[in-house]
Amino acid sequence: MTERPVVKRTARAVLLDGENLVLIKRTKPGVDPYWVTPGGGVEPEDATVVDALHREVDEELGAKITDVVPCFVDTVEHITGDGLPGAKVQHFFVCRLESMDPARRHGPEVDEPLGEYEIVRIPFSRVGIAAVHLVPLSLRHYLDGNIEGVRALLAPDLG
Repeated sequence: MTERPVVKRTARAVLLDGENLVLIKRTKPGVDPYWVTPGGGVEPEDATVVDALHREVDEELGAKITDVVPCFVDTVEHITGDGLPGAKVQHFFVCRLESMDPARRHGPEVDEPLGEYEIVRIPFSRVGIAAVHLVPLSLRHYLDGNIEGVRALLAPDLG
């Protein structure tokens, strides 16, 4: 198999608020609702993927996060706006919600929304995850098999 060039990178938060997972419920005209983790594309002005994560969480939720730990990487086919084929690498980080003020939300999702972006909390459990249409499917499967492991990534004795 030929290696694909990485044409897009994203930073996404598996964002825990106590026993809950913070998600965004996406409702677009003509599409069934689905749920995503907060985050988005790494921009040229982002020094690191983690910097992109902080920026995206601030834009989409008006939130600050702590205890950022890499937990999952997903690679999918992607074609850029210029028609360049390659791979999109999605970096998922487990982290804790420090604070959130939805009135501080800003950026394209708020300024020029395509449908609705509703901040929701679901129980961070297999039942909670199964209750929503979480995308990408690979993340849903990863979390379903690794709830305890993801929580362990934030344990105080991890180092």
